Amino acid sequence: MLAVELRFRRVNGENLRTERPVLGVCPSLPGYGFSDKPAAPGWGIERISDAWCELMARLGYRRFGAQGSDWGTSIATSIGQRQPDRVAGIHLMPPLAPPDPATLDDLTGAERAALATLREADEWGSGYSAQQSTRPQTVGYGLVDSPAALCAWIVEKFWSWTDSGGDLHRVITRDELLDNLMLYWLPGTGASSARLYWESLRQVNEWISGSAGAPVTVPTGCSVFPKELQRPSRRWAERRFPNIRYWNEPGKGGHFTAFEQPALFVDEVRSFFRLVR
Repeated sequence: MLAVELRFRRVNGENLRTERPVLGVCPSLPGYGFSDKPAAPGWGIERISDAWCELMARLGYRRFGAQGSDWGTSIATSIGQRQPDRVAGIHLMPPLAPPDPATLDDLTGAERAALATLREADEWGSGYSAQQSTRPQTVGYGLVDSPAALCAWIVEKFWSWTDSGGDLHRVITRDELLDNLMLYWLPGTGASSARLYWESLRQVNEWISGSAGAPVTVPTGCSVFPKELQRPSRRWAERRFPNIRYWNEPGKGGHFTAFEQPALFVDEVRSFFRLVR
C-alpha cells in the first residue's frame, strides 16, 4: 500500500494542506511470505482488508492510498468499499469487472480479445485455482514437501502470465524466480497460501465474469496490461468503479508487471496518485 498522511495547518488565517512524506507499506498476506499462517478459517479478502486498515492506523496513518495486483486488487477494492473514508484512492492492476451484457452486441476488438482470453484461461489455465479453491490442503502437502513440485506449480504461472514472448528469462531472471520461490519454500507457505483461494476465489470469480456487485465509489486508478488475464474495457469497469480518475493501457507487461517491468509499474502508480494526493 502507498501511505500518505494528510494534515492541515493555518497560514494567515487560511487552511493549507500539508503532507508527510509518501512511503510504501508492503505487508505480506496472511499465510504468505513473512506473515503467520492462519490457524483457523476466516481469513478472506474482507478480513485482510480490515487488517490492513488496522495496520495503517497503528503505524500512525489516518488516510492512505491502496495499490494492488493479483489478490491485492481485490483487497484494495475491499478497502475502498469497507472503509472509504480511510483512502485517498485505490490503484488496481487490473480492476476486476465483468463484461457488461448491454455491450455484447456491440463489442470492440479489444473486448472480444478479452473475452477470448477469459475463455481460454477457464478451459486450459484454471486447474491450479480449482484445486486450491476446493482442496488446498491436498495439494499443499506436496508444495511444502517437494521443492520440485513447488517450483513446477509456481514457475508454470510465471511462464504463462508474463509478457515474455515465450522466453521467461527475458523479463525475469533465474535468480529472481528462485528468490520468489524461496519466500514459499523457506517458511513453508505452499499450503497456507493456497487456502486464500478456498476462502475467496468464488467471490472474485463473480466479479470477473458474473455481476458487478456494489459500486466502489472512491477515486480509482486502473492500469490494464496487454498480457494480463483480466482486461476489462473502461466502459465495463465503470459499472463497478464509477469514479475512475486514471485509466491507462500500457504497451507491455503481464500479470506480474511489478516484477517484469518495475520502472513501468512505478510510473503507473505515481501517475494515479499524483491526481488524488
